[in-house]
Amino acid sequence: TCSKLLQIYFDVRGRCEGIHILLVDQGAEWNEEVLIFDQWLKGDQKAKPVFGQLPGFQDGDLVFYQSNAIMRYLARKHVVSPGEIPMHGFQNYEEGKVPAELKHFEHALHENNNGQNFIVGDKFLFADFNLVDLLHNHLMLAPECFKEFPLLSGYVKRISSRPKIKAFLSSDAHQWKWQAVTQIAVNDKLPKATKLFYGNSLFLA
Repeated sequence: TCSKLLQIYFDVRGRCEGIHILLVDQGAEWNEEVLIFDQWLKGDQKAKPVFGQLPGFQDGDLVFYQSNAIMRYLARKHVVSPGEIPMHGFQNYEEGKVPAELKHFEHALHENNNGQNFIVGDKFLFADFNLVDLLHNHLMLAPECFKEFPLLSGYVKRISSRPKIKAFLSSDAHQWKWQAVTQIAVNDKLPKATKLFYGNSLFLA
């Protein structure tokens, strides 16, 4: 169990949800410093983070910015990073390419013990926390998108059934933030979001 962490972010899911899944699975606790977006736009708060971007996480005297930097730090701290195994970054999707991109993950699972393990190796590692959050987003917005990808479907169900993660995913803290972001996107009130479509569903990247 890690020491109490401090998350610095807005009151939305955004770029923190993969981090939350990692922390919940590892039994870690954290506090949240919630910033108000209107205050953020005034500039004083934005001047504090490196590159003027959030989220931020503080662990004692250490303060990290950028979601993947935070994730890597926490993964190393909890010994869930893949060691010498190279990590692959995720590219933003372009319109109409979601099925083609999902196919790569399906293939990666197939090559790793026919989908019975994780995305890399046989342990729940850094890459899985990010990937499962990405895949959850797809399922929420397009429940049929895994119809042709049985290994991906099984992978998400297997990770989501881990007791601590299952409890977190069904919690109000997880559910209402997702609903709020979805409503904002549908109402076209998120101008900086990249809107991508799969059938009649909306994706944000």
